[in-house]
Amino acid sequence: MDAAFPPGFFDRVDIAADDAFYAEPRIVTHIDEGAIAAVGDLYAELGLDGDVLDIMSSWVSHFQAAPRNLVLLGMNEFELRANPQAEDWILHDLNAQPVMPFADASFDAVVCCVSVDYLTRPIEVFRDAARILRPGGPLVCTFSNRLFPTKAIRGWLYSDDVTHMQIVEEYFRQAGGFDDPVAEQRTKPFAMSDPLYAVWARRGASHAF
Repeated sequence: MDAAFPPGFFDRVDIAADDAFYAEPRIVTHIDEGAIAAVGDLYAELGLDGDVLDIMSSWVSHFQAAPRNLVLLGMNEFELRANPQAEDWILHDLNAQPVMPFADASFDAVVCCVSVDYLTRPIEVFRDAARILRPGGPLVCTFSNRLFPTKAIRGWLYSDDVTHMQIVEEYFRQAGGFDDPVAEQRTKPFAMSDPLYAVWARRGASHAF
């Protein structure tokens, strides 16, 4: 993956404000049971607990067991209120404002499930995720091959699954503040389920803001 994203890479077909698109609640899951299980398995494997932030969140967060303090950041109040694992939530549009309303080193982990492909300012968002993470805390991005094509960025739409992982790895590198990212397919190839890919990295212990 070239370190310089080409012009138009972060453009989208639907350039209207995101709050209009997400105004209607969608109480559905955007990946199937096999992929959902793979998300939960990864969260458990990484030992995500304590103060955890779920960005671009919805009515379900896919943890096998809820973290001690799960905070949601998303676009639809009805969906966020319906999430049974959450302790708190906040409405926030990361494409309009990539800086999140939290103090430095507020969270033990940040997760982003099946939404990273909609970020138009991902490097800024990843940089701010590093700011609000405690040293050693991970930012975990999971995604499949399902999406809303009018809201996904152009560079994602014209890339394959392997390249999607490389794109997210590059977000981490350009954001700074993270150790080397890890990228994996978390479902078995050719499994009878949606594929589930993950890229994650931990905030570097020596990084300061």
